[in-house]
Amino acid sequence: MLFLTDFADQAVVLPLIAAVAAVLALLGWRRGAAAWLLAVGVCFLTVLALKLAFIACGPALGTQALRSPSGHTAAAAIIAGGIAAALGWRRGRVLAAASLAAAVIGLTRLALGLHSPPEVLVGGAMGVGGALGFTWLAGAPPPLRLRWLFAAILAVALLLHGQHLNAEPRIRALAFDLPFCPGGQLRP
Repeated sequence: MLFLTDFADQAVVLPLIAAVAAVLALLGWRRGAAAWLLAVGVCFLTVLALKLAFIACGPALGTQALRSPSGHTAAAAIIAGGIAAALGWRRGRVLAAASLAAAVIGLTRLALGLHSPPEVLVGGAMGVGGALGFTWLAGAPPPLRLRWLFAAILAVALLLHGQHLNAEPRIRALAFDLPFCPGGQLRP
């Protein structure tokens, strides 16, 4: 399980996102590269904002089962869906690819005891939404020599697999430094 989940660690995902954007731009699909960065950025910032809110104010927001939406699950979904969109797949197939990736990585997060089912579902929903947003923003891809895209993805994944960014402790520390919860309630 750890082997699979490590493919969605931020230490792999962040360089992978940059590599995909660079390759799309170098292949001449500048709109796709910009849409990719925008969709991924919005997705990840949304997951971060939810993590900060739920970590700092979880009980005040009414749930114990949702403390930290799964960033791994969101990352897997948006990357798989984004690749499917770059292949020219239609929305239904992009949705299927993103959902399958979210399910696989989400199950690893559950099996490792790192997230609850609601956290995996929220992360997956964010990633699937990001993949569909990328599809909408980018439009239909031009004919691309995708072997370069796959070579970049494979190189980053193989070189960085097993590395860990350990972002969660930093996010927790930041969340606990927030002076108040949304709505002005003081955190317990």
